[in-house]
Amino acid sequence: MEIRRGTLSTETFYEQVGGEPTFRRLVRRFYAGVAEDPILRPMYPEEDLGPAEERLVLFLMQYWGGPTTYSEERGHPRLRMRHAPFTVNIAAHDAWLSHMREAVTELGLSPEHEQQLWDYLTYAAKSMINTPE
Repeated sequence: MEIRRGTLSTETFYEQVGGEPTFRRLVRRFYAGVAEDPILRPMYPEEDLGPAEERLVLFLMQYWGGPTTYSEERGHPRLRMRHAPFTVNIAAHDAWLSHMREAVTELGLSPEHEQQLWDYLTYAAKSMINTPE
């Protein structure tokens, strides 16, 4: 049930956009692109992208106000540290955002929710760059 006081909703972004099913659709679509990407695929040593997909789903759900399963299972996200072993350059950044853009668009969120999500994703992608070329 949504509780409103004036125009403010107490629902989290996670709840407003449809909860776990929405984030699972987003990440499933994203990794479908990653699986075929010559720049990004080598960054995933597992033969099956399933574990990486699950980690991203859990992280995004927690970040946006959903269950805290990610931290319970993996501790603090430490995103930059976790990505440090990989060469994340502008090409990787652009490829990542390209696949994520397609995934976000396919969700069919309201313009406001889509912009809020996209703003975060572009910020996060930029902050992961660790190699100039």
